[in-house]
Amino acid sequence: MSDILKWDPEDDQFWQSEGKKIASRNLWISIPSLLCGFAVWLYWGVITVQMLNLGFPFAKPDLFSLMAIAGLTGATLRIPSSFFIRLCGGRNTIFFTTALLMIPAFGTGVALQDQSTPLWVFQLLAFLSGFGGGNFASSMSNISFFYPKSQQGLALGLNAGLGNFGVTSMQILVPLFMTFAAFGGDPMILVNGSGTLIGKIPAGSETFIHNAGYVWMLFLIPLAFLGWFGMNNIRTPEVTPDAAHPTTSMFLMTVMLGIGFLTAFVGLWLLLPESANGSGFGVPKEIVLVLVITGTVFALKMLPGAIKGSLERQYRIFGNKHTWVMSVIYTMTFGSFIGFAASFPLAIKVIFGYQHVMVDGVMTHDLINSNGPSALMYAWMGPFIGALIRPVGGWISDKIGGALVTQICAVVMIGSAVGVAHYMNAAYNSATPEVFFLPFFLLFLLLFGATGIGNGSTFRTITQVFPKEQSGPVLGWTSAVAAYGAFYIPKVLGEQIKATTPEYALYGFAIFYAVCLVINWWYYLRKSGEFYNP
Repeated sequence: MSDILKWDPEDDQFWQSEGKKIASRNLWISIPSLLCGFAVWLYWGVITVQMLNLGFPFAKPDLFSLMAIAGLTGATLRIPSSFFIRLCGGRNTIFFTTALLMIPAFGTGVALQDQSTPLWVFQLLAFLSGFGGGNFASSMSNISFFYPKSQQGLALGLNAGLGNFGVTSMQILVPLFMTFAAFGGDPMILVNGSGTLIGKIPAGSETFIHNAGYVWMLFLIPLAFLGWFGMNNIRTPEVTPDAAHPTTSMFLMTVMLGIGFLTAFVGLWLLLPESANGSGFGVPKEIVLVLVITGTVFALKMLPGAIKGSLERQYRIFGNKHTWVMSVIYTMTFGSFIGFAASFPLAIKVIFGYQHVMVDGVMTHDLINSNGPSALMYAWMGPFIGALIRPVGGWISDKIGGALVTQICAVVMIGSAVGVAHYMNAAYNSATPEVFFLPFFLLFLLLFGATGIGNGSTFRTITQVFPKEQSGPVLGWTSAVAAYGAFYIPKVLGEQIKATTPEYALYGFAIFYAVCLVINWWYYLRKSGEFYNP
């Protein structure tokens, strides 16, 4: 499609005559592209469960580490992706970042055909899956420029909410496609029972785990063409005044993504043990996050020429305290959603799929629980609810105010997290953990629902607090910070499960939600606050 040289969605006559149609077309190509990004980024949550069911020779903490690797990389790539639209244009960006997803998707399909594939190969593919995580920042920034402020809550909620359906779509499609030879290849035999949304699959059944990667090629190839031929670059001063040639734009994005990959690699090397191909230094994850984020921001600023000038202009958001305030609040909502979505399947498997019994005076957690729920039958429901309700959060916030909706969500999240922690503790100390599954599961669904509504409400607040030129980069930046939840939550859950105290993770998250409750009230709900936004 041709570039757009004039764009003023706040002009009602322009919006009704031509703007709305153009914006809708770009939105409905953006949504499935973002959906596939989420799917490729987070499919390790399902793949690792099936690897465990098939008897792949990896320890449970190593399987949790695959999700953490993808989470850290995807979140880090959101930092450069936050600035792609101004430098490269929406059409160029969405086409290129969607096409890049084919690399990890195809590679995952190849690697999963052989159980002797070494751990480092899966770690590399999880690392490259971060492409999908990075796409969110550029996608949201792009869509924010197409719509008037009065409709941004709903538009961003649709893009993010339906894009988040990539998690649910993946958690439904991957188990289903594993049941038949859609793309050829030899099947593997299940050592432990598995399942899909329509029922359990007994041990001894055949499964085609490599389809977990190949299935996304069916969508990515046509979506890349749709992005190229159906989307637009907005060439106005507020959006992309000096978009480079598409080839140059792709080179710029490659360089900036390369910086994100480099800092994420260094962070992972510092963090992971030697047994998992890391340094063995055991640097605390909180320190690693600070180093990775800071290193990425400063390395990008060192780039020469047009990139440096554009980034210096966009980096003005860091001088606004509300950038940091909203980063914390958005981490509560989206960070929780994405982190729980990444770890929910394996958490169900580890907590409820095994018996927790005393053997010779020692509590053990390795005996298969034949009465346990199938993680692949249930795990998709949480992200489904969170994604489905997200546009509702944006719509309600357009009516009554984003900060008020966020405050209510925070209260619900605190209560839900405490309840989930209680039933986690009960299940992980029981020979029959399945009796605690229903209340655990229902409370987790409530927690997912609150994160979904809160996702929409925080975006509404951002569009009201920041000027138009800054709202896009701020949306991208806050989503980048929050996306580290996809790294942090699986990492914390894996550590606490290894320590036999998984409930501590949820209690810790509840404390964080309480802090966010106070911050949101102080800045946006107090009538004397700088941006009273009920």
